[in-house]
Amino acid sequence: MTVLECTGGSTGSSLAFVCAFKGYRFRVISSDAYAREKLDTMRAFGAELLIEPSRNGLITPDLWPRMMARAESLRNHSDVYYTNQFHNRDALVGYEQLGRELLEARPDAFCAAVGTAGLLMGAGAVLSQAHPGLHLCALEPESSAVLSGHPAGPHTVDGTAAGFLPPLYDPARVQQVMAIPEEEARQTVRALAREEGIFAGTSTGLNLTAALRLARQLGPGKTVVTVACDTGLKYLAGNLFQASNSSSALGATKSTVPAVPSGSTSTGNP
Repeated sequence: MTVLECTGGSTGSSLAFVCAFKGYRFRVISSDAYAREKLDTMRAFGAELLIEPSRNGLITPDLWPRMMARAESLRNHSDVYYTNQFHNRDALVGYEQLGRELLEARPDAFCAAVGTAGLLMGAGAVLSQAHPGLHLCALEPESSAVLSGHPAGPHTVDGTAAGFLPPLYDPARVQQVMAIPEEEARQTVRALAREEGIFAGTSTGLNLTAALRLARQLGPGKTVVTVACDTGLKYLAGNLFQASNSSSALGATKSTVPAVPSGSTSTGNP
């Protein structure tokens, strides 16, 4: 059978890797709105890419509906297996292990950017079960703050804010939604590389910016956990790391918010 998926590229890269190893054909619908390195990675693993054109290189509210409609037109063939990540509840099970790893930090709060919501809901379920008072915070780019009740808009944060409420997202389990300005997230991720040696992408900048805000909000003695979603190597062709060295986004908090080392990572849309 041919595996089929719509993806911004991280889930697609993982699926392409597995399909190459297993000997499956993989047809993927993506867009030029997403990092070129992700598209090239899927091609390197032998995936067949169908590119849905973006509007000026932006992730706009109409992009994911167009990609998903294209997938629907292909999924009815008998030889196609559609992994359908936005509706695939196996992702919640997959993220439970990450939740168990994060338990070691004894967290009071957990925040994560929402794409499919698999990370927030899957890892968050494990953390909330162990710590019933856990503060669960959903994150999104400010320019497309659908979870906050605002209209969808354009942005360039890969793996987040598809422009609709993801089916895996359960607002009843979330204590707070935070919309983060994209430029602030970009400044944070550049500072994270320079000052902490952690090389990641824009969604990680969203996560860390929010984690620092939550740490100030909750006050001394509280532990906030989040994750670094992927590697900055995926974004070198774009402008994320081409900006001039700006003032530190982390320095003002270093004396009051200690870093908690973690080996935990996640792949795919958060």
